[in-house]
Formats: sequence, C-alpha cells, structure tokens
Amino acid sequence: MKLKFLVIMIMIQSLLSYPMNETPAKILFDFSTNEELRDWNIVNDGVMGGISRSNLQRNSEDSTGIFSGVVSLENNGGFASVRTTPRNFQLGDYDGLLIRVKGDGNIYSFRLRTNARFDGVSYQAKFKTEKDNWIEVYLPFEEFSPTFRGRKLRNVAPLAADKIQQLGILISDKQTGKFTLVIDWIKAVDARNADGNL
Repeated sequence: MKLKFLVIMIMIQSLLSYPMNETPAKILFDFSTNEELRDWNIVNDGVMGGISRSNLQRNSEDSTGIFSGVVSLENNGGFASVRTTPRNFQLGDYDGLLIRVKGDGNIYSFRLRTNARFDGVSYQAKFKTEKDNWIEVYLPFEEFSPTFRGRKLRNVAPLAADKIQQLGILISDKQTGKFTLVIDWIKAVDARNADGNL
C-alpha cells in the first residue's frame, strides 16, 4: 500500500509541475529542404543606390541556412537583408521567436512586418552574435520596436503577433565588410517553454 501511495503522489506531483496550456513550439524554418529557400528574398541597399550584396544559401550537409555577403557604405548604402514572401504565419498563440544561429560577432536585426507591403513600418529586435559559436536567442514579441527605414517610430501600435506576415534579418549600423550568419532554425515559442530551449 505504501508503494502504491508513493507512486500516486509522484504522478500527482508531476502533473502539478507540468505547465498547463503551454503551446508547443512551432518550427517556422529549419532549412531541411531546398524548397524553404524559395520563401526568402534578398533585399539590399541597391533599392536606394547602394552596392552591398548578399545571398541566402542552404548547406545540405547540416541543413542550415547561410545568410552572407558584403556591406558597403558607398552610394549612400549600408545594409543587406533577407525576408520571407508574405503569408499569414498564424503566431497569435505565441509570445516570441527562438532562433539558433552561429555568427561573426556582428549585431543583426530580426524584423517583422504585419502586412504584405514591400516598404512601410516594420518591427525590429536586435541580437548580437558570437563569432563562430552557436547561440540560441529568445526574441519576445513585446520587445520588437516599430521602425521605418531605420528610424524608431512613436504613436504606433505595438506588434500584433497574430498579424505577422513577413520575417526578415538585416545587417546595417555601419558594420561594413564581409558577414556570415548561419541559421539552424527559427521557432515560434510560448514564453514558458522559451527558457527550456535555451
């Protein structure tokens, strides 16, 4: 009887300690197939006369995405970016993004858009990479700031996760020269299981 009682108590304790109503992580991109590259588009400073260049490739050996290129300040340029084709990502049940990346020590901006337009307001959160080291970075939606062409905006509604239609990564801030950011995966997560993935 004592053993049976002990087993029941352990089961009850396990149930009580398990996070209730936790939303499982949603993998948005893990570059497991070449088809995923079709969802991404390069947008560099050439749209304003600059000469920076970049590309996004898939490493088939370890199924990672490699965003790389060269940033130049010539001709009023200074940024390189990649962003997804617009679609409804259905992220209303999540609190933020969790990404696993290996960088070059540069600071990158993760950018989100809540419409299908090419230009306009975007919401951004910056993250610093560690040269040649894999890191996991949690980016809460509530910490994304509204911007327009690099300038922070006031009197703009906060990011609405359920309206996110575009994801993007950008390097700027006069970080000139070659850059490389390796992306293992991008997930949407519940804040309660974000720490468990770090």
